[in-house]
Amino acid sequence: MTLLRALGAGEIEHPGGSLLEHVRRVGELLGDWDARPALRLAGLCHALYGTDGFPSALLPLARRPQLAAAIGAEAEALVYFYASCDRKVSYPALLDDPPLFRDRFSGRVLHPGPQRLRDFAELTAANELDIARVSPEFRRQRGGELRALLTRLRPLLSEAAWAECRAVLF
Repeated sequence: MTLLRALGAGEIEHPGGSLLEHVRRVGELLGDWDARPALRLAGLCHALYGTDGFPSALLPLARRPQLAAAIGAEAEALVYFYASCDRKVSYPALLDDPPLFRDRFSGRVLHPGPQRLRDFAELTAANELDIARVSPEFRRQRGGELRALLTRLRPLLSEAAWAECRAVLF
């Protein structure tokens, strides 16, 4: 949290308060779902490089080693993977055989393994569900699209994550 504060996450507006409050809630939600520590840390830092849906990067990619030193290499790799998702290309193809994932930073097309896909799906669900919980406007505008996405990702989600999907979106 110290790094997030130092980078200004508390000063950036986000549904439900600041970006700092949002990432804290995402990390807590992943904890509620019994996610392993690296995934919880990735939840806290998931927006540092910006995302396809939140372009404000607080940390340039050149400083990836700094984040890895702060949260560990595994958690940082999850943050990068999440932030690098080209949603338009990747979301429809995550369950293909083989799964397809396009890195929006490098343009590379990847075929992530099962654990990486599960982590990505859990982090995606936690991020989007937090916003849906705190913003009725977001639920009205994007609820149908989000229900469709998370229903498609259902095979990758834990039972706890899926229960939260149902509670918030259905």
